[in-house]
Amino acid sequence: MVAANSILAGQGTTVFETMSRLAAKHQAVNLGQGFPDDPGPEDLREVAAKQAIEGWNQYPPMLGLPELRQAVAAHDERFYGIKADWQRNVMVTTGATEALAASLLGLIEPGDEVVLIQPLYDAYAPMARRAGAIVRTVCLKPPQWRIERADLDAAFSDQTKLILLNNPHNPTARLFDETELSLVAEFCKRHDALAICDEVYEHICFDDRNHVPLMTLPGMEDRCIRIASAGKTFSLTGWKVGYITAHEDLLQPIAKAHQFLVFTTAPNLQAAVAFGLNKEDAFFDDLSAEMQRRRDRLAGGLDRLGFALLPCEATYFLNVDLDRSPKLFEGTLSESQDVGTCQHMTEEAGVAAIPISAFCIEQPVTNVIRLCFAKQDDVLDEAVTRLEKALVA
Repeated sequence: MVAANSILAGQGTTVFETMSRLAAKHQAVNLGQGFPDDPGPEDLREVAAKQAIEGWNQYPPMLGLPELRQAVAAHDERFYGIKADWQRNVMVTTGATEALAASLLGLIEPGDEVVLIQPLYDAYAPMARRAGAIVRTVCLKPPQWRIERADLDAAFSDQTKLILLNNPHNPTARLFDETELSLVAEFCKRHDALAICDEVYEHICFDDRNHVPLMTLPGMEDRCIRIASAGKTFSLTGWKVGYITAHEDLLQPIAKAHQFLVFTTAPNLQAAVAFGLNKEDAFFDDLSAEMQRRRDRLAGGLDRLGFALLPCEATYFLNVDLDRSPKLFEGTLSESQDVGTCQHMTEEAGVAAIPISAFCIEQPVTNVIRLCFAKQDDVLDEAVTRLEKALVA
């Protein structure tokens, strides 16, 4: 007999791993996994390399290098007016996912209710449940994917401990507006609940939109745990450097969970990220402009082929409405339209995407697929070319 935790053992292989294996098998253009295919800023990589050779390579402080915590606090004030004390309100984590795990483990008591917004990043539900939470969902509906009052009213209760808000939102590519953020804030205050805010795509917003942290809304500063990521901000997803800004009463229990998960993060990478966060505003503006250009390049090709695209306000992702798009396969290849389409696209067209139903834990959306445009131009063009050939065939 093999003993295993039922929550984690029952998860199976992630959809990202499944589709990446399928893409490799069929030599497909992989627009499934959400990471850039360029090496990232050279100057940051040079700082990391120099620090690895010349710097400190033993344990750094558990909360993170002072220079990075200072840089996070300065960044939050520069872009959002958040006034955080770097010594009391900021902690470095081994990626945003570890920040999420530490926050859930540090704040939840078994039986607490946690509100998740669906479609959702696939780690949210198992992490919350493993921490002992009872999960309640707010199910967004395409094509607008809006947070509605009635859905929050159904999800929140007197047992709600916190809501996990991903904004900008993966996989829908929404940037929640002032009305939606105010609704979330209203329900948090009414039910005396906290908000874990996954804001890793904060600097990848399009068409002159600006990200607004929930923490900046009236009455929310002491209720929010703001999580951001060097992986997305600097296109260095393999570095796994994240950071948390929160009131010290919230950060203390999170730090206690963090110390028993990873304790700390590679010091040379922390030093390089501190250097990056101190860059001029032009760097962050150029990041959003470049990702918007790539969005438009892929969107233009897909639109020319007749695919119906849902609005993309932020993140790395374009979503396709299969009901209003050319059919890429006939018949039932699997349990749902989006999964069948992604399988067929990978095997027959040579382009890998992700089914949105993989981001759902109830009432799955089965007519939308997600493609990542954070790729080089020749990769995006090749994907469009392959899809065009598949449609002709």
